[in-house]
Amino acid sequence: MHTVAVLALDRVIPFDLSTPIEVFTRTRLPDGRPGYRIRVCAEHPEIDAGAFTLRAPWGLDGLRDADTVIVPGTAAAEPLSPAVREALRTAAGNGTRIASICSGTFPLAATGLLDGLRATTHWTAAKALARAHPEVDVDPDVLYVDNGRILTSAGAAAGLDLCLHMIRRDYGSAVAAHAARLSVMPLEREGGQAQFILHDYPPVPRGSTFEPLLAWLRENLARDLSLADIAAHAGMSTRTLIRRFREQTGSTPLQWLHRARVRQAQHLLETTEHSVERIAAQVGFGSPTAFRDRFKRTTGVSPHAYRRTFG
Repeated sequence: MHTVAVLALDRVIPFDLSTPIEVFTRTRLPDGRPGYRIRVCAEHPEIDAGAFTLRAPWGLDGLRDADTVIVPGTAAAEPLSPAVREALRTAAGNGTRIASICSGTFPLAATGLLDGLRATTHWTAAKALARAHPEVDVDPDVLYVDNGRILTSAGAAAGLDLCLHMIRRDYGSAVAAHAARLSVMPLEREGGQAQFILHDYPPVPRGSTFEPLLAWLRENLARDLSLADIAAHAGMSTRTLIRRFREQTGSTPLQWLHRARVRQAQHLLETTEHSVERIAAQVGFGSPTAFRDRFKRTTGVSPHAYRRTFG
């Protein structure tokens, strides 16, 4: 039987901790036998889990012969203890599969096991992960990343997606589909984490000379604006506009405009029953096809799929 060790660090997030326990415990093979044996492990006998205190039945020795080790997220970024770091690195060296859920990517990255690999975490923490661990290739748009023996997932419900993916790898699609039904989850969700990210306007320093221009752009999203139109309104050449705009916003004028249009489209999809064609016109895309392509490139899903989720 496949042994899964769930490592409970101090300030562990209960949802992230319970996700693999529930999903793997419910997994049954075609003959009815359980597919997994679960261990909850911790460095110390008692763990602070926020609303309650957890007593872990296994210590770090429970990781030694496990087939999979899962690192759930934590509510606070605590320094990784040398004992936990060594236990995870030893498990990885022995060929154990190691996966993190949500902010569990941070302690996993602290071991060095993610160096040079692509990884993800909760979208709100992706920039912090990239800053703290520049040697990790952080992808904020996906639900999970599978590097073979090292896997990471985005936040909250994405832990379910990762667990179901591992079940499919271990026992095939039929067993994984049954586990998905018991979890009331699709085996594969449409799109990635990008659809949950709020694509707000890039911040502009207070008092920036471009504040009036950005306000004008927001008020004129429906217009067919070219770079020349924007430069003319700003009273400068296109070359000067691009250079100064990037200095103050970190983006180009047209990139900023596309992002603003997608954000406004998200708002309209969430709050109105307007057709996709009407929304495309309201936010300044020349055609519904161009709108659908840009929207899916930005959010990872179609406008219709986005509305089904958030409308």
